Amino acid sequence: MLNRMTTNAIEHFTARLTFETDVSDVHAALTAGVADLVVVDSRGPQAWAQGHIPGAVHLPAADIAARAGEAIPSGAAVVTYCWGPGCNGATRAALEFAKIGYRVREMLGGYEYWVREGFEFETSAGRDRRPADELTAPRHAVSCDC
Repeated sequence: MLNRMTTNAIEHFTARLTFETDVSDVHAALTAGVADLVVVDSRGPQAWAQGHIPGAVHLPAADIAARAGEAIPSGAAVVTYCWGPGCNGATRAALEFAKIGYRVREMLGGYEYWVREGFEFETSAGRDRRPADELTAPRHAVSCDC
């Protein structure tokens, strides 16, 4: 028999996994070509120009309410990201998408961990990647190995 504390923990972690995802899982979904997935970069124009996930839609959080309908199909599964773990811009963006009825998840780690895990990113100069940072991903594995 589960006690209230255990039940609360199960509800809490189930909710987190429902509304959050991570860099490795997003990369795997994009690689697999998940049809209704739309990745949204919620940062400003200068950050977008510095680098972004290939195929992401640039839609700053402040513009979501006004522009989401024209930029994102209504049935899409949206994943938002911002700079990284020290920023809650992806959380604000996910909230805006939820308010207008989209299925949405926040990508933990943001652009920072996308790059640090060695995944390809895009700038105006083209696509690039950096070696995986050993503090974020194992040297010789495809994912975080968790």
